[in-house]
Amino acid sequence: MVRLLRTHARTLPERRLSSALVATILWVAALALMLGVCLAPHAEAANAPESSALDQIIERGTLKVGTTGDYKPFSYRTGDNRFIGLDPDLAADLARALGVKLELVPTSWPTLMQDYQNHRFDIAMSGISVNLDRQKTAWFSAPYQRDGKTPIALCDHQNDYQTLEQIDQPGVRVIVNPGGTNERFAREHLNKATIVDHPDNVTIFDQIVQGKADLMMTDAIETRLQANLHPELCAIHPDQPFNFSEKAVLLPRDMDLKLFVDQWLHQLRESGAFDEQLKHWLEYDWS
Repeated sequence: MVRLLRTHARTLPERRLSSALVATILWVAALALMLGVCLAPHAEAANAPESSALDQIIERGTLKVGTTGDYKPFSYRTGDNRFIGLDPDLAADLARALGVKLELVPTSWPTLMQDYQNHRFDIAMSGISVNLDRQKTAWFSAPYQRDGKTPIALCDHQNDYQTLEQIDQPGVRVIVNPGGTNERFAREHLNKATIVDHPDNVTIFDQIVQGKADLMMTDAIETRLQANLHPELCAIHPDQPFNFSEKAVLLPRDMDLKLFVDQWLHQLRESGAFDEQLKHWLEYDWS
């Protein structure tokens, strides 16, 4: 560039460029060249893509999985602070597939999405229902279980709560665990019935047995399990729930990680391993 400027200056005698002006032009050109050389590596670094969540997990050597520990058969926290259930088993299998260690991070239904946004864990697995509100800030894997909301009540009263119309009556007490899709479903569909909040999802079914609530509407798979654990309770038409929902892994917005998790789930289901694990935890002695 400097050589071109000198040649151009010599070919324009009519402009009678002063030696000072020529020197200034040459200095500016040299400075521009120098700045270009100095800034080029920084520009390349600024344009370099950030590592994906998948790469970060593998580099760190640990997969952090959020789980609530209060939702059998998916996730249950024992008295000695161990997490057991379908999803902790799946999380351990996923960590092995990634070649990393597993760290289970306690969370709760009211704080699930806030904990996710605060990066307390990489992914969450706890029988999490796919819904559009969660989808606004996170992604989901391919679903691994299809379900829907249905009632569970004392067997002596199961005929009284077959429909939403029967349930949504004055004096009917519907118990819910705050912060999850059970509470949302109840508040969206009930106007006359009394909604009773109970913060402990582990003991919530005991409240029905003790007569402190009339029923709960939850996922069909949970009504089947709790009916086995509480002989006084009956799952009401679990094969025909009131709505449709799916359970999946809650993921960050990272396509590399999603593709890996989806392929892992696909292979797990096709091999029959997923069905074996689900059957084990549905028949597990939780006492």
